Amino acid sequence: MIEYLIGVDGGGTGTRVRLARADGSQLAQGQGGPSGLSLGIAQAWKSVAEAIASAFGAAGIAQPPKAGIGIGLGMAGVHNPLWAEQFISADPGFGSMRLANDGHTTLIGAHGGNPGTIVAIGTGSVGQALLADGSFREVGGWGFPTGDEAGGGWMGLRAIAHIEKVIDGRAPHSAFAQAVIDACGGERNAIQVWIGGATQTVFASLAPLVVAHAATCDTARAILADAGREVALMAHALDATGQLPLALCGGLGAPLRAYLPPDLLARSVAPLGDSASGALRMIELHVRGH
Repeated sequence: MIEYLIGVDGGGTGTRVRLARADGSQLAQGQGGPSGLSLGIAQAWKSVAEAIASAFGAAGIAQPPKAGIGIGLGMAGVHNPLWAEQFISADPGFGSMRLANDGHTTLIGAHGGNPGTIVAIGTGSVGQALLADGSFREVGGWGFPTGDEAGGGWMGLRAIAHIEKVIDGRAPHSAFAQAVIDACGGERNAIQVWIGGATQTVFASLAPLVVAHAATCDTARAILADAGREVALMAHALDATGQLPLALCGGLGAPLRAYLPPDLLARSVAPLGDSASGALRMIELHVRGH
């Protein structure tokens, strides 16, 4: 018998969960380390377990056997069917489970299950739409490094490409370039070692520097302007008519609002909830048989 429900938002930078009773009444939130499936299945489940333990701890409840828990998971990397299959196979024994990509659960959370579109921009990026006829549409979400345009990893790659030119003398120095250089080791050899071991999550760690220097540095501002154009392309592909509300979600959603075309900004709305709340709604409906 399912006693508790958990909604999971698993991304390349961190994991957030919402804990509720079986009737849907929310109890607490929790968080853990990164759980994007590209980081490995064992790592993903480990971070999910950390976040669940954090939520039960915050609620002051002893964690029950997994058979009494229904879990909904919105995970980065589910677009890869092999990773998704491996993740499901490693299920540690939850009483009920539903898995979707984090864009899908973000969409459900953002519009409360009603028609609308989202572009979720965090470590990576994806666009999702729930259309008026009940069908779903997805754009982007192809993964790093070939896709995930406008995401933190994408921004970090561009920041690295810039400092390579600065160090070589192919581009002028700036406070932005120095901040990125310092973050990656301070000199050429250390930076090359940094690049050699960098994952999408590591590249995304440079995105806050891009945002922080955009007001004073043309290069940082150009990266965000390019990101805004990529978001607009995704939004148009999702809903060419421009009739559905658009929510920008994820950690980089708010900073990119200033770089959207005016018509897109005019129909953008604040998300009602996040990916974890969407995942919680997903498992709640599943357990109830809807």
